[in-house]
Amino acid sequence: MDLLRRQEALARERLDPAVHDYFAGGAGDEQTLADNERAWRRWWIRPRGLVDVGAVDTAVEVLGARLRTPILVAPVAAHALLHHDGERAGARAAGAAGSLFTLSTRATTDLADVAAAADGPLWLQVYVDRDRERTLRVLAGAREHGVGAVVLTVDLPVAGRRERELRNGELPLPDGVRLADHLGGAGGEGTKPLAGWDPTLTWADLAWIREACGLPVAVKGVLTAQDARAAVEHGAAAVVVSNHGGRQLDGCVPTAVALEEVAGAVGGAVPVLVDGGIRDGGDVLRALALGARAVLVGRPYAWGLAAGGQDGAREALEALTGDLELAMALAGCPSLAAITRDHVRAALW
Repeated sequence: MDLLRRQEALARERLDPAVHDYFAGGAGDEQTLADNERAWRRWWIRPRGLVDVGAVDTAVEVLGARLRTPILVAPVAAHALLHHDGERAGARAAGAAGSLFTLSTRATTDLADVAAAADGPLWLQVYVDRDRERTLRVLAGAREHGVGAVVLTVDLPVAGRRERELRNGELPLPDGVRLADHLGGAGGEGTKPLAGWDPTLTWADLAWIREACGLPVAVKGVLTAQDARAAVEHGAAAVVVSNHGGRQLDGCVPTAVALEEVAGAVGGAVPVLVDGGIRDGGDVLRALALGARAVLVGRPYAWGLAAGGQDGAREALEALTGDLELAMALAGCPSLAAITRDHVRAALW
């Protein structure tokens, strides 16, 4: 999409090269980073003709949130590196676009301030700290700030080897900006976790996480049928097919490949969401046809924020939704419910 390409180019021009690398880069040789985008194009769209598409409806409900679009904002760390308004601007942009904002654990704005700025649904992404009491405190306070769901990220027991970050070293934050360490604890000066996440976390821990927040918990980082079934069995309210944007295990399965397996294993018991490599409305349509209720986008939104602040982020989200509307009309799908598995097939070459 031309708008997204222009925003990405402008973001590259405006950002310090090390900051750009932080958001653009992946793990290892960045094979998975590239495969995430390529894999969506390995599904051909099969349009249907003579369908009334005089009105195309992209509305969806996800975990009680009624949205105008199935394109949600993925958790992205350290917004203040992208734009001085940071997560406040992101939350407002998502609301204005009829979307939903997911606040990262490693945010540069406290949860209370983001909640006050948000004019749309808000989710909170959580890593579990080695000191679990710190995680319990933020989980206990999530509901009082209007958080609709907690997104537990499970694919970071240890950090992947991100070569660009290793070359560039620690990124200093702008003057007066600190990372909210688990949103309410002592802030950190750099972009790395102060203590690190808990590598001993297991499926059994999902119970106390759910109890601590009293909210629906979506498990993010699922790539196999086995993990999808485990998430449902342990009370997950949703499953997010994700490989952390190619930033963790290089060479792992692209999300466009894993999605159908995960959706089949879930069997409609809970909503399935997906992120990774989604760059236009056709990709969104493919994801919905393969079993996703909604998608999350990170980098396209981040480049919009860097290029134009709140307005740029909103424009990126609205452009993706507009492109989805076009793809739906051309494929003969007047609503999201009309998108079925029959609308895609695996490419032959």
